[in-house]
Amino acid sequence: MTARRQVAFWLAGMAVFGLLLFLLADILLPFVAGMAVAYLLDPIADRLESWGLSRTMATVVITVLFMVVTLGALFLLLPVLYNQALDLIGRAPAIVGALRDYFLSLSEGLFESLAPDQIERAREALAGFTEEIVGWLLGFGEGLWRSGLALVNLIAMLFITPIVSFYLLRDWDHLTARTDALLPRKHARVIREQAAKINDTLAGFVRGQGLVCLILGLFYAVGLSLAGLDFGLIVGLSAGALSFIPYVGAITGFLVGVILAFLQFDDLLRVGAVALVFVIGQLLEGNFLSPKLVGERVGLHPVWVIFGAFAGAALFGLVGVLLAVPATAVIGVLVRFAIERYETSALYRGDGGDAGDSPP
Repeated sequence: MTARRQVAFWLAGMAVFGLLLFLLADILLPFVAGMAVAYLLDPIADRLESWGLSRTMATVVITVLFMVVTLGALFLLLPVLYNQALDLIGRAPAIVGALRDYFLSLSEGLFESLAPDQIERAREALAGFTEEIVGWLLGFGEGLWRSGLALVNLIAMLFITPIVSFYLLRDWDHLTARTDALLPRKHARVIREQAAKINDTLAGFVRGQGLVCLILGLFYAVGLSLAGLDFGLIVGLSAGALSFIPYVGAITGFLVGVILAFLQFDDLLRVGAVALVFVIGQLLEGNFLSPKLVGERVGLHPVWVIFGAFAGAALFGLVGVLLAVPATAVIGVLVRFAIERYETSALYRGDGGDAGDSPP
């Protein structure tokens, strides 16, 4: 097979994969989540195997422990989160009204020089702008719910994801060996090298950033609750979860937390205490958590991760968010590989010398 036919074959395969992903996005969530869980737990299964357990027994032990910890956390947190979410939804109109009134009061000085009819139009425009922002946020949340957290998918997550993760974790080594056997023999070594770099990038980012999110979520939730914020638990855990996308969790949590604190407290010191929680969290993440748990070797620029997450969400909803980090890791490694090849090619050097020649 010529190089041109090989390229055409792989491009056609990628196009078919993308089309299937687009068509089946609504049902892929539990399967993608199961693959993610299996990937995260595979090193633990390998460690248990080295201690003498069979792969099946190691998978059973890991799956049972994972489900016990996960369900235990859900049973402890879910009732509180559910009550806070219902309370927040119920108070949303009052919060929106309070924000609108606050912005209107701030703009009174600007309105003094306007005619009465202009003042009324300006107030209506400001009120409409506030309602549009809230409507957009609610619409975004509703779209995310429909695309990834609908009731059917939620039930599937609870029942199908553990099954998928169990079988994938049990057969992980067999699947990777079978995939390796299918690689084109001429390019197998190069593909293995790039796959190893992709795995290092994913392992460093996903596992490390996952721990960062967990620690930050707990820190934010406890700190905001101690500060007296009514919705401290749900805001803190949400900010920690969104911290998987660099800076998004901290910025979103800070804005939401400070706004809620400003509307709840009359004392600016208590508002400052809420803001201080996020400031300390960011200092903790930037100076200790990320350098220790993620490190600099992952090679994923924060802007690239943010772009990938938003692009994945726009294309495939929550499934796209889950696939965003692997996709950005793969693309990043392949781009670096292509640049390395280009810099050692005659096209870059402009001569016909070998790859070891220095560029002019």
